[in-house]
Amino acid sequence: MGKRTLVTSALPYANGPIHLGHLAGAYLPADFYVRYKRMRNEDVVFICGSDEHGVPITIAAEKEGVTPQDIVDRFHEMNKKTFEEFGISFDYFGRTSSPVHHETSRDFFRVLNDRGIFKKKGETQLYDEKAGMFLPDRYVKGTCPHCKYAEAFGDQCEKCGTSLSPSDLIDPRSMVTGEKPIYRETEHWFLPLGDFQDDLQAWLDKTENWKPNVMGQVKSWLNQGLGDRAVTRDLTWGVPVPVDGSDGKVLYVWFDAPIGYISATKEWAELKGDPGLWEKYWRDEDSDLIHFIGKDNIVFHCIMFPAVLMSYDGYILPKNVPANEFLNLEGQKLSTSRGWAVWVHEYMKDFEPDLLRYVLGTGLPETKDADFSWKFFQDHVNGELADIFGNFVFRTLSFAGKNFDNKVPAAGPLTNEDRAVLGEITRLKNEIAECYETFRFREAIQKSMNLARAGNKYFTEMEPWHLRKSDPDRCGTVLNVCCQITAALSVIFDPVTPDACRRLRDALHIRNAGWDDITEQILTAGSPFDKGEILFKKLEDDVIEAQRQKLEDQTRTLQASTTELEPLKDTITFEDFSKLDIRVGEVLTAERVPKSDKLLKLTVDIGLETRTIMAGIAQHADPEELPGKKVTVVANLKPRKMMGIPSEGMVLMAETPGGQFKFLSSEADNGSTVS
Repeated sequence: MGKRTLVTSALPYANGPIHLGHLAGAYLPADFYVRYKRMRNEDVVFICGSDEHGVPITIAAEKEGVTPQDIVDRFHEMNKKTFEEFGISFDYFGRTSSPVHHETSRDFFRVLNDRGIFKKKGETQLYDEKAGMFLPDRYVKGTCPHCKYAEAFGDQCEKCGTSLSPSDLIDPRSMVTGEKPIYRETEHWFLPLGDFQDDLQAWLDKTENWKPNVMGQVKSWLNQGLGDRAVTRDLTWGVPVPVDGSDGKVLYVWFDAPIGYISATKEWAELKGDPGLWEKYWRDEDSDLIHFIGKDNIVFHCIMFPAVLMSYDGYILPKNVPANEFLNLEGQKLSTSRGWAVWVHEYMKDFEPDLLRYVLGTGLPETKDADFSWKFFQDHVNGELADIFGNFVFRTLSFAGKNFDNKVPAAGPLTNEDRAVLGEITRLKNEIAECYETFRFREAIQKSMNLARAGNKYFTEMEPWHLRKSDPDRCGTVLNVCCQITAALSVIFDPVTPDACRRLRDALHIRNAGWDDITEQILTAGSPFDKGEILFKKLEDDVIEAQRQKLEDQTRTLQASTTELEPLKDTITFEDFSKLDIRVGEVLTAERVPKSDKLLKLTVDIGLETRTIMAGIAQHADPEELPGKKVTVVANLKPRKMMGIPSEGMVLMAETPGGQFKFLSSEADNGSTVS
């Protein structure tokens, strides 16, 4: 471990507000880690900022009829405030439109260009003659060649998820003028990543404790062989390319955005009154660089940005890149375009940050995609924060306050039970620390709650309400032990629920306690504490239902104004249709398929017999709610194996314009034909 640690979180695009998926991917895990490091009094700096260049910014500006600067100014301030209010404790939150960032990025380009690192070559791109501009991928729309969706973008079809290039689209059109673009030659600078493949492989071979999902994606790219990657593009918004003959060209956002970590660190050092301080964190081998990102940024941070740093010389490379997978919402893919998202600034109008910090932390998508639901939120707040952690603290401080004059009771001789539960403080402290050091935050939170569970169990089994009269000295010992556990919890839980833990430490008069202060005797006998308060209140069903309804309403409203129905498919004959044998069925059982995020295994009674049917609806339906559900089944499809399981039919579903799936059901008897 280095003498100091620089932690970065992926720069969020300044074209929209922060949602739950952002938090779970790059920001909350980083904040857990940084707060833990600070509790240990380590030298750690937490850097982030707004990514203010790129096509999404210009598209948002054109939709609103304003300038790109107007867009980034608005969302930079909005997101910076959101992070602050939610407790994401950046040391500095910069922006890539700043003069320092522009100059730092241009310096990187100049140095690499002067060293002959780049290749300059021509390529053919779509060009809008009416607008007089080359069209980036997201400025081109057309029909997807795979699913025939008419509004696919030039880089991806948002309906079927297929990655595309503009040349793949059927009937491409410019989003600027609506005209059909033409192909025209242009010239750009490229970073030949293949030249760095051996050096990248040698560096990656030396890394330790990287997540398998991260290393798997990186190795896949390396095994395919690295090619050339454009570092410039034809746009007017961005960092201008700093060489002659580059008018109308800017640095590609993948190139300049990670350099934003460096420029933001420079600005932080300037504010600290020590302009050269940034170099200790970027150019000193005794520093560790940790990038927190989502899985869509793995290649940029593990291959491309390291290649840039290697080219410049003198920069350290990442010690680890603990990327998270994606967070789904209520069983569906999170989608801002159709309003299927929970915005953090909206969340904070109704709830305190600590609740979401804890619940998201327990379900982080650390190695595979995870799901957030409002029921999951309610269950964990009520069943864990309130019933376990909060309940233990309240019963301890209330009982001790009432019976020992709000002072920590003296401890007499300790029993084996006392020593065992006090020993949990040290044991779990060390295990939790190991979890934080290795980026296993879900496990760290689970173990933190286990200490509260142990405290609750001990309190209940010792029955201090009986000891109060029968053996006051023993009662004092039991309450002393519970107070020590309470104090330990106030520190151990601080990275996750900082507001509640700050209030708790204030009540215990140990405001400045840190990780090294976590012992079996944090509090001294006779030290005062304030009256116990309820740290976490339970959430009622109507409050949670209001959030579900809000989500449905915002999605429905947005879909009504922005989505279009799929065009009709090609005409078929009646004879084609009559070949289908569609039957009414009833789901008897439903279960998830191991190692599959999409498939459910259904047994369906179709009247004549019971069928096993594999359905790709795991993200749209709860298997526990499906038994007894009436469905319609295509019964004469040729069976085929899926994940090694024979599937004997197809359950019919309707897909809404917003991408939601609904069952086609009938009240007819099982086996009835549908015609």
